[in-house]
Amino acid sequence: MKSARLLSIVLLLQTRGRVPAAELAERLEVSARTVYRDVEALSAAGVPVYAERGRHGGIALLPGFRTDVTGMTTDEARALFILAAQGAHSALGLDDALRSALRKVMAALPAPHRPAAELTGRRILVDPDKWTPRPSSATAAPDGAPSGCGPAVELDVLHSAVFTDLRLRIRYRHSGETRPRTYTVDPYGLVAKAGTWYLVADRRGRPQLFRADRVVSATLTEVPVRRRAGVELAAVWQQLRRQVEDRPAEVRVTARIRRERLDLAVRILGGALTGPPRTGDGPGDDDGPESGSGSGSGDGDWAVLELAYPVLPAVRQLLQFGDSLEVLAPPAARRVMAEAAAALTAVYAADTPPG
Repeated sequence: MKSARLLSIVLLLQTRGRVPAAELAERLEVSARTVYRDVEALSAAGVPVYAERGRHGGIALLPGFRTDVTGMTTDEARALFILAAQGAHSALGLDDALRSALRKVMAALPAPHRPAAELTGRRILVDPDKWTPRPSSATAAPDGAPSGCGPAVELDVLHSAVFTDLRLRIRYRHSGETRPRTYTVDPYGLVAKAGTWYLVADRRGRPQLFRADRVVSATLTEVPVRRRAGVELAAVWQQLRRQVEDRPAEVRVTARIRRERLDLAVRILGGALTGPPRTGDGPGDDDGPESGSGSGSGDGDWAVLELAYPVLPAVRQLLQFGDSLEVLAPPAARRVMAEAAAALTAVYAADTPPG
């Protein structure tokens, strides 16, 4: 523990310059007396560290002393700080360890690499979690599924743009629209959410998400970016994420699914489920409302699902389970499923495909 603390002191001083003993003690969670003992130990080991007392005093290293991470390029340093944004460390209880590691890496980086590494941590964010709202609501990723023709603008164009501190003019195609719209935006950065990239930017002073695979073109203007004072990418992302995931679900759906498909359904529909599936022990154990066909939804071969969707057409998500799933209620949701199934049948009814 002491050796790790001594190394932390050296790296902190290398990064910050002169640091008050009280601040070092607070950061390292020890007493100021311990800090002074550590300084004496470092000095005895040959590290050129000294203490200055007084109002403007503190602990410092002699000018010119440093340790370097040799052979590390600017891009390698930036990559480390993108990885740090993933947030998976919280679940493992490694947040403190991560902060300590990044402090050591930043201190050991050659000076020319530090600004790029620090800026990358503020402009690029990786959020590996799927769009999973609270159990009381359900939602899909913003702007629907990706375009079938793939991204129209290369991601590295947007990547470069967010580091320029200039306003960006984009042509953007919204879900369900064939013609793109033109916006001038003030970018905060890029977020990779469960494998999908989003541009996070202000438009007319209000935060907005743009799927990268729907950006048809992106052009830098000559106007400096106009970000809100004191606001960083992480804060804007959290605000936008809450807006998406906390939207109230307006359509409650009851469905039944064959038990052999239940595990798969739970994995796929997890965000839409409002509670655990209900299963019956046999034909006589009816756990839910009767289906349109009159069969008991609590039949031992079936499980009952309660789901919530923000809009009625979203219930079409359940079509992927084919005849292994039946929507029981409400009647409007059954009609949506019937119409979608009829349209799909019509597509495949022809003897030969067109063309």
